Amino acid sequence: MKRGLRLCMAAVVLLVAGCQLFTDGYRRMFGNPAPKPAELVPIQPKAGLRVAWQGSVGAAEKDVYFPARSGSVVYAGGAAGGVTGFDMARGTVTGRIEAGERVSGGVGAGAGLVLLGTPKGEVLAFDPTGKSLWKAQLSSAVLSPPAAQDGIVVARAGDGRVYGLDATTGKQRWVHQRTTPALSVRTHTGVVIERGGVFVGFPAGRLVALSLPTGSVAWEAVVALPRGATELERVADITSLPLLDGGRVCAAAYQGRVACFDAARGTPVWARDVSSGAGLGVDDRYLYVTDDKNAVLALDKATGASIWRQERLARRNVTGPLAVGRYVVVGDLEGYVHLLSRDDGSFAARLATDGSAIMAPPVALDMSTFLVQTRNGGVYAIAIQ
Repeated sequence: MKRGLRLCMAAVVLLVAGCQLFTDGYRRMFGNPAPKPAELVPIQPKAGLRVAWQGSVGAAEKDVYFPARSGSVVYAGGAAGGVTGFDMARGTVTGRIEAGERVSGGVGAGAGLVLLGTPKGEVLAFDPTGKSLWKAQLSSAVLSPPAAQDGIVVARAGDGRVYGLDATTGKQRWVHQRTTPALSVRTHTGVVIERGGVFVGFPAGRLVALSLPTGSVAWEAVVALPRGATELERVADITSLPLLDGGRVCAAAYQGRVACFDAARGTPVWARDVSSGAGLGVDDRYLYVTDDKNAVLALDKATGASIWRQERLARRNVTGPLAVGRYVVVGDLEGYVHLLSRDDGSFAARLATDGSAIMAPPVALDMSTFLVQTRNGGVYAIAIQ
């Protein structure tokens, strides 16, 4: 009986799209209704938000789809395999790519390539005109966008393996494999490549830096240690992208902590007990995090001390934060974009999109413009005024 329950719980974790959906999925499975999202309160706008341009791509359906920037073009796509390139300034279509099959996790770009992953474990590489260049087979579904730099494509398989592929041919250069816990959160989190290193968050709260050329481990650090009486309580996975900020790298763990480390050596700088599955943002003053209660927090970059906390978006499946100028941007499950003051977290502006969920964090286009993609396939470039 106990073994059956453990398998049942594992199925729940493996079926959901991310940590913010985990609790709701668990409640539905055992017949408990999920609490309703907090109602949006009227605000007194301190700034303006306007749609600079908008486009449409295929629906994301049940997955999370990440758009990607490459030079002056931003790429976005949906589950059916269609990808559209938009000029970041004007929104004009620069090109379209048809993968010819279902894709997962969104679009990756780099090294002159547009990169897609499939549920069948394939990495597909195209040039910006849509010409297919190569296809590589990994060990399991590719749930996150591949990344590329310095002639190497890095892709993460759903079983936890991380692959380094030759950017010209797609041939495997290296693979990093590690043991994963029996119970872990299905994540769409990819990798961050910076300064010849590949930074990856893993289950059980581990942050690892790999060498980009060889895949060897440069260092491994503990963001959070699993704790609790049950396997479910002991889930402490890193389910959002690590964040590079100068000489530091920071990461957040679900049911764990936010922690920052020296990017070159992996030595700890500070850690703070904050559970997050949505992710981090940063500017020249603060580190921002959306926690597992959908509150948005500002922390001091040097010490992790709390600066402010915005709690009025509870249960709205709030995205990871993006810092833009004097503001912090998040999206929610009803397609609203919320602009918060970076000084005190108060609401500065709000904008509705198409009514479907914004699942991936906003993407910065310039110093005052950002982009969001909705579950229904709406792509919105939004300017702060």
